[in-house]
Amino acid sequence: MFLFKFIVSSVLPFLILLVIKLIHHKRTTHSSQKHENRPPSPWKLPIIGNLHQLSGNQRSLSILAKKHGPVMLLHLGCVPVLIASSANAAREILKNHEPMFLDRLKSTNLGKITYNFKDLTFSPYGEHWRHAKRILVHHLLSHNKVSSYQKVREEEVTLMMDIIKESCGSLVNFSELMILHTNNVFCRVAIGRKFERKKVKDLIELSVVMIGLFRFVDYMPSLSWIDKLRGLDSTMENHHKKVDKFLDGVIEEHLCKKRREYDSDKSCEIDEEQCFIDVLLKNKENDDTTSFLFERDDIKGLFLDIFLAGTIQTFSVLEWALSELVQNPKTMKKLQEEVREYAQGKPNVTDEDLAKLEYLNAVFKETMRLHPSPPLIPRELTQDLNLMGYEIKCGTKVFINTWAIGRDPTLWDEPEVFKPERFLSSPIDYYGAYFELIPFGTGRRGCPGIHYSKAINEITLANLVYKFDLAPPSGEKPKDLDMSESSGALIHRKNNLFLVPPLAFK
Repeated sequence: MFLFKFIVSSVLPFLILLVIKLIHHKRTTHSSQKHENRPPSPWKLPIIGNLHQLSGNQRSLSILAKKHGPVMLLHLGCVPVLIASSANAAREILKNHEPMFLDRLKSTNLGKITYNFKDLTFSPYGEHWRHAKRILVHHLLSHNKVSSYQKVREEEVTLMMDIIKESCGSLVNFSELMILHTNNVFCRVAIGRKFERKKVKDLIELSVVMIGLFRFVDYMPSLSWIDKLRGLDSTMENHHKKVDKFLDGVIEEHLCKKRREYDSDKSCEIDEEQCFIDVLLKNKENDDTTSFLFERDDIKGLFLDIFLAGTIQTFSVLEWALSELVQNPKTMKKLQEEVREYAQGKPNVTDEDLAKLEYLNAVFKETMRLHPSPPLIPRELTQDLNLMGYEIKCGTKVFINTWAIGRDPTLWDEPEVFKPERFLSSPIDYYGAYFELIPFGTGRRGCPGIHYSKAINEITLANLVYKFDLAPPSGEKPKDLDMSESSGALIHRKNNLFLVPPLAFK
């Protein structure tokens, strides 16, 4: 009885007061959020937030956006993330408010693989980024430099065609063939030579694994011990050592070449015609235009960045374009007719022919509408902002879902259908002026490799359809071709593309 009276007289008032405070806090918080007018959000779970709803990456984000709107706020653990899934939202972020979104979001994995963000893609907006972009564009990716690689592109395309011819009509793994092809071109212009297949394959696989690993430390720091329990720290360290060893080997090879030149009394200066890695090494030693100097980690971070972009992203577009053409035989035939009309029986399609091929250009636009890689453009807000009527807090991570924009039924007729014809009478291109199609991003932090990727992909695909009547494996109908997507930051086919390539003509 005494205990009951004690509870009623002492504990109960405290509990009532606590409940009143909780109700008041909830109402105040709700009122504050309503007053701030934050973007709509799906219901979230304690601790993990909305992480359980992201099983399919850009697809799951698109499904959520259909319910909650083109501007949506998620919570990945304790991290607020804004998802923009419309062309208008992309325009607001990447153009109208661009200065506030010039930083890229960071993660433990990206920091490791980029040597603490010494690359171009994820480095903070500032002196390092400006200098890295300037030297990258001037010495590797400018229109004039890309044009100067014509001989390399045509030689590698010829080698690729010869490999396919030697298959004698048997099944060919085009995914592996094309990724090695795009890598061979990149290595020749950036490093000065090609590498053996296994080294290239291992480097790409290790890098993709490092980028794609989910780490609790980035979203729920209190659960970072799970990363250690899963062995992710040691896995990342082992992968990084292998990648680092490869990059050190590339640098040492070029340093040895310079030493040999010096020892033989030859000039040690690096001229404009030498490969990109030599330009970076020269910049490390002396640069009269700026006080910024590249250290070894700067060189490795930047080089690995462009290695992955120049190989994986370029290959991904080519792989999806070929997949869509094989699945749509009428489109394939129309493209073949255009290419063969302008090539006029020549041994190969050349760079000079490409400007005439309007349908080829439309095929790539349509490919990148349906299969942008990467499908999400990452940014980070650097100050509080009212965006399209919503209050967004400084530090919010942002993803622009270009995959969803490319399939928006309010922008595109029959958005799920591969139809290059839609671009033949349309001014829309992928250089960043039209926010309906921004596979390379836009603005100051848009991808500088557009011309490079376009040049490789167009001459490769043009020659493939010119030389071969590509078809699925025997007994498989084109419409049944597996088009499953991989998961991760860079989207390519989940399974390799195997085709039978009978010669169209000798």
